Amino acid sequence: MNRPRRHLRWARGLALLLAAGATSAAAASKATELTRQSQQAVSPALLAQAPQALEDARRGFIAALKDPVIRRADGHVIWDMNAYRFIDTATVTPDTVHQALWQQARINNLHGLFRVTDRIYQVRGYDVDNLTVVEGDTGLILIDPMTFPESARASLELYFEHRPRRPVVAVIYSHSHADHFGGVRGVVDEADVRAGKVTIWAPQGFMAEAVGENLMAGNVMSRRAEYQFGIKLPRGERGQVDVGLGKAVGAGHVTLIPPTRLVRDARETQVIDGVEVEFTLTPESEAPAEMIMYFPQWRVLNIAELACQTFHNLLPLRGARVRDARLWSAYLNDALYRYANRSDVMVAQHNWPVWGSEQVRSHLTLQRDLYKFVHDQTLRLMNHGYTAAEIAEAIRLPRSLAESWGVQPFYGSVKHNVKAVYQRYLGWYDGNPANLDPLPPGPAARKTIEYMGGADAVLRRARADYERGEYRWVAQIASQLVFADPANRAARELTADAFEQLGYQAQSGTVRSAYLQGALELREGVTVADGVTTASADLVRALPPQDYFDYLAIRVAADRAEGRRIALNWQLTDTGEAFRVDLENGALSALEGAVRPEADATVTMSRTTLDRIALQQLALQDAIDRGEIRVTGPRPTALSELLGLLEPFPTRFNIIEPRTAPAASAGH
Repeated sequence: MNRPRRHLRWARGLALLLAAGATSAAAASKATELTRQSQQAVSPALLAQAPQALEDARRGFIAALKDPVIRRADGHVIWDMNAYRFIDTATVTPDTVHQALWQQARINNLHGLFRVTDRIYQVRGYDVDNLTVVEGDTGLILIDPMTFPESARASLELYFEHRPRRPVVAVIYSHSHADHFGGVRGVVDEADVRAGKVTIWAPQGFMAEAVGENLMAGNVMSRRAEYQFGIKLPRGERGQVDVGLGKAVGAGHVTLIPPTRLVRDARETQVIDGVEVEFTLTPESEAPAEMIMYFPQWRVLNIAELACQTFHNLLPLRGARVRDARLWSAYLNDALYRYANRSDVMVAQHNWPVWGSEQVRSHLTLQRDLYKFVHDQTLRLMNHGYTAAEIAEAIRLPRSLAESWGVQPFYGSVKHNVKAVYQRYLGWYDGNPANLDPLPPGPAARKTIEYMGGADAVLRRARADYERGEYRWVAQIASQLVFADPANRAARELTADAFEQLGYQAQSGTVRSAYLQGALELREGVTVADGVTTASADLVRALPPQDYFDYLAIRVAADRAEGRRIALNWQLTDTGEAFRVDLENGALSALEGAVRPEADATVTMSRTTLDRIALQQLALQDAIDRGEIRVTGPRPTALSELLGLLEPFPTRFNIIEPRTAPAASAGH
């Protein structure tokens, strides 16, 4: 069976990245005079809109958590709003933060329980995601129960402090990203789901998207997400201040209870506990499986994550499959004409609501046109033969978009989204044969520095360019010095200085974080502590066996596998599934239901045992010794031989300096 696999995005492993007490920012450089001048160039017309946005965000406020620090049972901090008090107490905008991003950070500092309208509430500020609570006739309908159970539980308890305590009767996952379902076990008992007391709703394709390809690319995504979200950065004026969609990414364990009801039609209406909900599927937009919701009883549109108070990402910095800007815009256009005139308020699962029918219409129009403009203008210049980098430099938003608060690039950025559109249509190659087979970064850097007269000469010129404020070029050329010689301390410091100035000037919270995280690692190196696991128990259990074997396949070390042939029958006793697993020509393949008598060995185990091994809760040999795995056939050592060909993935690999050379693939 060929099951689709997609990115879970930053689900399982990313959840564990944040360490309490992040690294000190003492070594970070100050803003230069040129950076201070850049900060003053922000449009006054844009900044003048911030007070209204703050007023909109405050509307409906009821109460906040008395202690906004959320911990696991063992005391580990997974969320700390106190770390952002420096934003509330500041009397002026620091010169190390883009003025507009600082105002967005002030707005996102608001946290607590908010009334949207009769019977609809939101809890905001205790996760990057909002918890939306809809009061049904007999119980509660929860939309997107945050990333971690502890945050979801604390948010629901805050709601109960001010509203009647009633049972949760339904949960709606708006889409397949972990921050929208990972906290479900904090608010729902799975036994109640199995008993039919709680229904869980999700868009068609949710499970395949939620548990699929993150296992394939989750390790590298998790490491790169440290840069996107500034996970190791200190909270402060020279560190992490906001990610645009919310404050930060927390540190906990993602959970999942599979949906019991799927929305399958492009548009369908359901009644959940007396509440009429009009669902509209929006696949391949912000997420591969996503849907928006309209509540006609209260004239409320929930736009999920298609139109938050920022320009979103078409391709997040951590990596993902490129999103379809044209389709995204089309869904917003449909929502505009279908729901704007019928809506008194629009909520999203990040940021704050849009109040009033005319404001809903305006916001949807701006968001629609933003994605369409970037898409269409990128395609226009592509068809003139321009490359992604050239188009990114050339495109400027019209003033009507550039000076509107609700579409600012606080999360995504125009340049990066332009490059994403280019990549979606044309891929990595820019058409220039010089770029068909370039040297890899390390050798290319060494040759470049040699051609330029050596490291000392390059450093002298780069320092002069730094003084002139040419930070983009300095970051580019000084990084070459680092790749040519990672031990060159002066090169590391100069690159870090340039990264910091670029970060201070960035309007996007994620772009800022990437630069500052890079600077931190240049100065302090890559720590080996706080490694990432990309396995969550719920998600591993939900992974189809075919996908599990595909995950094993990407761990085969080609150099060691060359010339080896292994054939296994693999039987799962509790599910009745059987697979033929073949290693041949350096590639591992699996086929369900195709067992054969001439296999080297037959491996018999339960799916539960397989999950425990995948989660590293059970060692293979221990499972064999205890009889949980039986290996029979003419060559019972074949299983251990196969597993001996699998390599682990390092969780703390280099990004801003050379990586160790990969093992050679098979071939000569």
